[in-house]
Amino acid sequence: MGVTQVKTAKEAGSGAAPESNLEGMENGAEPAGAREIASLTPMMRQYMETKALHPEAILFFRMGDFYEMFFEDAVRASELLQITLTSRAKGKDKVPMCGVPYHSTRRYIARLIEQGLKVAICDQMEEPNGPGIVKREVTRIITPGMVLDEEVLEPRASNFLAAVHWGEKGFGAALLEASTGEFFTVEVPSAQELVEALARMEPRELLVPEGQRGAPEVAFLSSRLPREPSVTELEKAAFEPARAAVFLRGHFSVASLEAFGLAEAPLATGAAGAALRYLKDTQKTNAAHVDRLSRMERSGHMLMDESSRANLEVLKTLRDGARKGSLLGVLDRTATSMGGRKLARWLAAPLCALPEIHARLDAVEELSQRSVWREELTTLLKDVADMERLCGRLSLGAGNARDLRALGQSLAQLPRLAAALARCSAPLLKALAGPLSALPELAELLLRAVVDEPPVTIKEGGIIRQGFNAELDELVALSTSGKDYLLKLETRERERTKISSLKVRYNKVFGYFIEVTNSNKHLVPQDYIRKQTTVGAERFITPELKEYEEKVLTAEERRCALELRLFEELRAQVVAAAPRIRSAAEAVATGDALLSFARCSAEYGYTRPVVDDSEIVSITGGRHPVVERVLGASESFVPNDIRMDSADAQILVITGPNMAGKSTVMRQVALTVLMAQAGCFVPAKAAQIGLCDRIFTRVGAADNLARGQSTFMVEMTETSHILHHATRRSVIILDEIGRGTSTFDGLSIAWAVAEHLHDKVGARTLFATHYHELVDLAREKTRVRNLCIAVKEQGGKVLFLRKLVPGGANRSYGIEVAKLAGLPQEVVARARDILQNLESGELDEAGRPRVAVKRGARVSAGQLGLFGGEAAGSQATPAVQASHAKVLEALRNTSLDTTTPLEALNLLARLQKDLK
Repeated sequence: MGVTQVKTAKEAGSGAAPESNLEGMENGAEPAGAREIASLTPMMRQYMETKALHPEAILFFRMGDFYEMFFEDAVRASELLQITLTSRAKGKDKVPMCGVPYHSTRRYIARLIEQGLKVAICDQMEEPNGPGIVKREVTRIITPGMVLDEEVLEPRASNFLAAVHWGEKGFGAALLEASTGEFFTVEVPSAQELVEALARMEPRELLVPEGQRGAPEVAFLSSRLPREPSVTELEKAAFEPARAAVFLRGHFSVASLEAFGLAEAPLATGAAGAALRYLKDTQKTNAAHVDRLSRMERSGHMLMDESSRANLEVLKTLRDGARKGSLLGVLDRTATSMGGRKLARWLAAPLCALPEIHARLDAVEELSQRSVWREELTTLLKDVADMERLCGRLSLGAGNARDLRALGQSLAQLPRLAAALARCSAPLLKALAGPLSALPELAELLLRAVVDEPPVTIKEGGIIRQGFNAELDELVALSTSGKDYLLKLETRERERTKISSLKVRYNKVFGYFIEVTNSNKHLVPQDYIRKQTTVGAERFITPELKEYEEKVLTAEERRCALELRLFEELRAQVVAAAPRIRSAAEAVATGDALLSFARCSAEYGYTRPVVDDSEIVSITGGRHPVVERVLGASESFVPNDIRMDSADAQILVITGPNMAGKSTVMRQVALTVLMAQAGCFVPAKAAQIGLCDRIFTRVGAADNLARGQSTFMVEMTETSHILHHATRRSVIILDEIGRGTSTFDGLSIAWAVAEHLHDKVGARTLFATHYHELVDLAREKTRVRNLCIAVKEQGGKVLFLRKLVPGGANRSYGIEVAKLAGLPQEVVARARDILQNLESGELDEAGRPRVAVKRGARVSAGQLGLFGGEAAGSQATPAVQASHAKVLEALRNTSLDTTTPLEALNLLARLQKDLK
């Protein structure tokens, strides 16, 4: 919306009221630099000076009840926010302007941040009082990675900033979540490994050294992260390891960074120092809630590249990026936002340490067997707000009294939650009770101090509960009970003076006074002090009324100031307790995530897996956790058994028609492994999962035009990554390797990839293919087994049984699938003709391509037979006869007993070329 009036008394004369129509402004505004600042009004000079300090941000400039934007910011914001563009002043001094009410800025800021922009909030630091310019300062800068407002943040998703520093020895990064205080570092030798580390956190903003925005390293990271981040530059000195180390030691009050794993990690140290400095600079705070720093150890978690995580739809769907329809959407039954974020992180990075996996499974097992406990814990958790983000906002000075109240109510729930968890037997659950019992005094203080329904603002009073502070109670009484006091004073003075018409009055010029008509002046007592004479009356003041006036006129102001001071004291108590609050929040999130796993396990019929140090993946009656929920009661999911073992069944080649369920079977195996190592029960009758260090998938293909890569190039790049990084402990899902190129090339590549995995890598692999020739791998390689999806032909129709059985398929049933998809009947019939032609040989007796021949068409007279025979009396030329003789000789000299399928295919291709 546009602003149509000057906002403060101080600035009333600084410019004329803005016009509602601004000709030509939609086509662009005059650049701010084109004006001489000295020629602007004082208020506009103040704006320009502030904007010069934050050129990359949209400046929200507080003017009374509005935040205004000017010049280029106004033109840009009015378009993005769909608000009216007006102007300040007229004629040649006309300045583009738009604005939003201060009390509804959240939604406007959210829309700008969603566009990857930054917003600098410039507030009035004093109340308008007479002529002159109001003092203003930028109180915080909101960026995509520095969001604190709960209305802008996604409740169940983290909002990380990633600072990245690189050098000759590799890459260092720091991940900082401003709203919760979480702080991690990682140092790796390659950009690809850095992508894998950052991808599961999905950073919204990338912080890089000044001048490096266009560096190839930044382009690589930005293009390969799940969601392309906004890129921000910070001075190079902030990334300098020695300077960063001093800065970090000062913040954490430690003598060494060794405890944080940074003693021998200069690149990670530089990134961490830059990230923390950026937080403090943008939020204008000491960031007290950032009280710990952890090193991300890659060895402790299963790794998945972003392609694999996306293909398996772990956190969101491939089609529209939605949470619903993903594994997270099925398993997230958490009661709190903290628990939802924790569960998402567990699924993005499952465990690789057996003791930790077993500890989670023990907790899930106990909770899954106790439905009454689950309901009791869920009820308690529903009354716990997002303590991590409440504490973060209050620590950063962005919180209000409602945050204090919500935190107090949440902390009050924790002792009951601790008592419930203390009854559990699982060690992990019992361990959560300790942190939950550490804050009863703070909970009591906050609930005793803050009213039940505090206002949004903190400067207008109404925050503190009656009875908490005696001085405040007196000020409140003065500011709210003034009429009663004045009525009593008026009644008392009438009785004392015997003047029945005496009145106690007030006006802004003279304040409080006693008014007596001229006819009663002779009755005025000696202690009355004359203040003003009017036409028909005299006005007086008494010492008592003067004292009351001073109290009342300043009571409201003093009340608001005192409430603000008390609020800040309460906030300081929260900041001092931030480490304990964060520990309690961590315990709540962990308990909530375990409870969600237990609820799903109990209600969906999941089974506890055996997770061990073997190299076996054995699943009995396995189901796809998402597909079975989608089917619901309308259609039963067909379970399947599968066993992979590095010793004797390392590679399973799966054949079968499209739509039969090959991809579903393979994905459900990968998801079962993932769920087991995340600590959840699995959708199967029984499962043994040998510890897996990485899950790789090569599923589907699509052009990546932005990177200049074709479908086949994407396919080969991902396959190459798998072959270079897979280990014997990995689980690999390969779907249709080689289909992006010609048949012979594709088959050759698929065969060679399978051989390499068998001979060199040894990883447990599911290999789905339409190349039926690959079933012959089982004859050549001892650890290859063939499986296919069962199909039943009945009455000319094909029924997909969805059942995995031993052996290889001999048909693809592609035409039947095309028919099901709705291809016109004549197209389906013609496809059957072509298929019959192809299956009987590529060329007919006349040398014509069989694909082109209609069924029943006659061969033209005079054409040669395949091997030099005469047709219809026509005689072959000597050259053709020599060519045929050469082909026959090659066939006679070929040993069918020793020729491999691949060699046979190559031989046929060569002979075919000779015949042509």
